[in-house]
Amino acid sequence: MTDTTVSLAPDRTEGDPALAPAAPGRRFRIAAVGGQNLSLIGALVVVLALFGSLNDNYLSWSNMQVIGEAATLVGLLAVVQTVVIICGALDISVGSQAGLASVVSAMAFTSTGSSAVVGIAASLGVGVLAGVLNGVIIVYGRVNPTIATLAGLAAYKGIAQLVSDGRAQGYVLNDSVFVFLGRGKIAGLPVMIWILAVVALAVHVLLTYTDIGRNLYAIGGNDTAARLAGISINKYLIAAYSLCGVVAAVAGVLLTARTGSGQPVSGSEGLELKAITAAALGGCALKGGKGGIGGTLLAVALLGALENGLTVQGINTFWQNVAQGALLVIAVVIQQRRNKERRIGLPT
Repeated sequence: MTDTTVSLAPDRTEGDPALAPAAPGRRFRIAAVGGQNLSLIGALVVVLALFGSLNDNYLSWSNMQVIGEAATLVGLLAVVQTVVIICGALDISVGSQAGLASVVSAMAFTSTGSSAVVGIAASLGVGVLAGVLNGVIIVYGRVNPTIATLAGLAAYKGIAQLVSDGRAQGYVLNDSVFVFLGRGKIAGLPVMIWILAVVALAVHVLLTYTDIGRNLYAIGGNDTAARLAGISINKYLIAAYSLCGVVAAVAGVLLTARTGSGQPVSGSEGLELKAITAAALGGCALKGGKGGIGGTLLAVALLGALENGLTVQGINTFWQNVAQGALLVIAVVIQQRRNKERRIGLPT
């Protein structure tokens, strides 16, 4: 990377209007310590207190682990969704990618004489291919990311249903590796939660402490300035979508391990909406250039606590979808207000 690219780092742009677009990443990371995350923590405390008062078992350690395990798949997809949104793009296909990876991992496992390594490797390979394909269509096909990944949402789901004949595939709970991934514990915490923590920490370090992360913020903040600074936007976008595919495959493997079989749709449908909602609630600007893993994880915890609380109280699951949609709208409205965006169709 050239010196010009490195100059987009926040500590070298102070007082230089020409390079101002690189600053949002740093400004957000400073601000995230304050209002945005504090609001999420406050909302999480309120939700925990509310449902804890309604049900004595809600705040039990066992139920907290249940919430954590249930939120793991959403958390993994939300973490990589954060990366893509920071670039100013979107990936609506991550849920379908996870479903396809789940089916592939189980089918490869059973067809190779119960080899967990082959099943996981095949799943990761499919994830890479799906992510690269999304990136190539967007970059070289010049297709809007929302449209391209919306097509991927349908296509990957269709492929998963075709290869599985629309049914759950295989049985993996006779394998120690899948049992450990889906039901094992380390230091009293489920392995799935540890995997989410490792992935989230790695992505946080990438975004916060590397030139790659600063360049991703620069691309989302002002792609024209980033291009003039020598950043290869096409390569970064393809890499971001590839990362999405890999982590979606990890989520698919965990889905297989948790349910005991490959699931073409069940367990993965709707994950993309939850991931986008968590990223938006966590402070990601859907126009790009702003976002952070800390806020996203807090939003994932909030969604998980809310969903579990509604379930424990026996509230119709359809209301959970209503709540998710409402939270997404609220998050976007708050962003628009903070950015002082004018209302559509009305003069400034």
